[in-house]
Amino acid sequence: MDAASLQAGLKSYQFHCAFCHGKGDDGMAANLVTPNLVHAPTDTSLLNIIRSGISGTDMPPALGMSEEEMLQVAGYVKSLGRSAATSIAGDASSGKALYMGKGGCAGCHMVGGAGGRMGPDLTLIGAMRSPSNLRTSIVDPSAAMVGGWTMVHVTLKSGAKVNGIRLNEDNFYISLRDGKGAMQTIAKSDTTKIDRDLNKSSMPSYEKVFSPAEMTDLIAYLFSLRGAI
Repeated sequence: MDAASLQAGLKSYQFHCAFCHGKGDDGMAANLVTPNLVHAPTDTSLLNIIRSGISGTDMPPALGMSEEEMLQVAGYVKSLGRSAATSIAGDASSGKALYMGKGGCAGCHMVGGAGGRMGPDLTLIGAMRSPSNLRTSIVDPSAAMVGGWTMVHVTLKSGAKVNGIRLNEDNFYISLRDGKGAMQTIAKSDTTKIDRDLNKSSMPSYEKVFSPAEMTDLIAYLFSLRGAI
């Protein structure tokens, strides 16, 4: 899809889709910033969802969009989860060693089913983010936050404090995954205070942890994580 069609798709997306999906990964609806859309594994199925919606869900059919506009929106949505597989500087194998060792990244992030669950799964991160975005995520995580990973700090009436990643929340309960990876559901009636870090990432900056050369190698490794797409 050419640049003009992508720009047209973006405009239609902003008008018809952004209310629920936000920028793609920060809305109240499904995350679209992924190479593998759960309900739309093919271009045809994505177009059909835009055209007809998803029965039994809050996803409505397209209203007021021409066939060309739907094609442009589909192309734009696909572009959200794909970064070009280009050659970049750095040694990916050295970057992997840094990821597993000095960075301790596997303690919070999962790759191929192995690792922690306190941060986003990175199995396909190279297909989802550009090298510059990856660098920003490492140097200034709060400037490149991913939707769905809000850190919450809950104070119970007993005085105990529970910290974790918010999984779900309604008027009566809040569910989170704590630092040990365990899921907890807490009744709000049992709390005195709930703080939400809506604009602050729980991940610290690693700008001073890695040398410039190490940073380049780490980014090369992360960009190589493209899975089977």
